[in-house]
Amino acid sequence: MPKNQLTPKNYKSFLDLRETERAIKLVKDFFEKRLAEELNLQRVSAPRFVRKDTGINDDLSGTERKVSFRIKCDSSINAEVVFSLAKWKRMALADYGFNIGEGLYCDMDAIRPDEEVLDNLHSIYVDQWDWELAIKKEDRNPDFLKRIVKKIYKAMKDTEKIIYERYSKIKPILPEDITFVHTEDLLEQYPNLKPAERENKIAKKYGAVFLIGIGGELKDGKIHDNRAPDYDDWSTPTPDGKKGLNGDIIVWNPVLERAFELSSMGIRVDKEAMLRQLKIRNAEERLKLEWHKRLLAGEFPECVGGGIGQSRLCMFFLRKAHIGEVQASIWPDDITKYCKSNNISLL
Repeated sequence: MPKNQLTPKNYKSFLDLRETERAIKLVKDFFEKRLAEELNLQRVSAPRFVRKDTGINDDLSGTERKVSFRIKCDSSINAEVVFSLAKWKRMALADYGFNIGEGLYCDMDAIRPDEEVLDNLHSIYVDQWDWELAIKKEDRNPDFLKRIVKKIYKAMKDTEKIIYERYSKIKPILPEDITFVHTEDLLEQYPNLKPAERENKIAKKYGAVFLIGIGGELKDGKIHDNRAPDYDDWSTPTPDGKKGLNGDIIVWNPVLERAFELSSMGIRVDKEAMLRQLKIRNAEERLKLEWHKRLLAGEFPECVGGGIGQSRLCMFFLRKAHIGEVQASIWPDDITKYCKSNNISLL
């Protein structure tokens, strides 16, 4: 059995390959429309690659290789495929002239060749909806963040309902409301568990949670999970005595019997938060980059934004056991053979 593969007992997809393809389009078309309606977003075109050394690309944990290439007609241009559009979106809000209360969304496709383990949830191909919304300075607080999360969750609930109406075999399972939990509280509840194990516990308990405060140091001196220092604000103190204005939407996946992340999002850093977080991560050299200079100069609006996994959402709503059932990617031969022998039809 290939490493980290999960195989539900007696697994059989509700949909065959052609039905699956039709259902994928239904999920993507419907959810995209509802997301735009809930958050007042306009669809925009987005780059698949950007210039290197501008600070626009996401660095993830700072160790992953980016797919890069030089342009033949101008060898001075070194381009790299985006890891995410977190910084590009904020720049676009400013450059396109979006007003407070208006936002944008786009398709983001990434290639991550350094993905250490390919399994049910992880592929070298990443697809998501990237979205960003311009907000007021006074909106940088936990209550506003929660209101945005509830709007996104409503779009998810509506999508689940549409899938059930079209494919009655796939019963709705999301709870009526999403539960908000801070990583500090999760640590206090399960001090002897690893972060992923804590997520399993809380997701199974509530069905759908928004886990707040990911990236900053917790009381035990560790972080729940890594986050870049220059887009999500994970260090600003909040009125409840905790830190962080970001988080993940996590649901309980009954097919895989584990926590299942659908979205990572948050209120973005202001000047003070970015300076603080770059210092924490010893990444102050980024202040020399074009994007960071523009933020420090006050050229970007305050905003909230995030990414919502397209394949993850399809996988969850269609009750698929493997991400390769809802996206076309490349898999090692042992995974391909293993999936075939366990009723998992990779696209």
